[in-house]
Amino acid sequence: VQLVESGGGLVQSGGSLRLSCAASGFTFSNYIMKWYRQAPGKEREWAASISTAGDSTNYADSVKGRCTISRDNAKYTVYLQMNSLKPEDTAVYYCNLRVGGRDYWGQGTQVTVSS
Repeated sequence: VQLVESGGGLVQSGGSLRLSCAASGFTFSNYIMKWYRQAPGKEREWAASISTAGDSTNYADSVKGRCTISRDNAKYTVYLQMNSLKPEDTAVYYCNLRVGGRDYWGQGTQVTVSS
């Protein structure tokens, strides 16, 4: 299993970013995918989930209404579109796969939102 996140960067408050997570090593379309984030000095927290077909999504209250998770099963990629970014969104963002109770993580992508 390999998960590779990209798309992070430095953005001003109110700006947007689109994160991507390229997956390999498993049958992508068979698994729920999730995004988590970890802010400096804080524990990693769940942000969003998407069903195998992409027809059902769930969001943490902290990102609901501002972020959209999506997936392209043909490209083995999950996305997180983030709008109206706030300084408190500054964190390392990780995509996550859980298989048989085991969690797989990418290396993360840094998102920094300046005020």
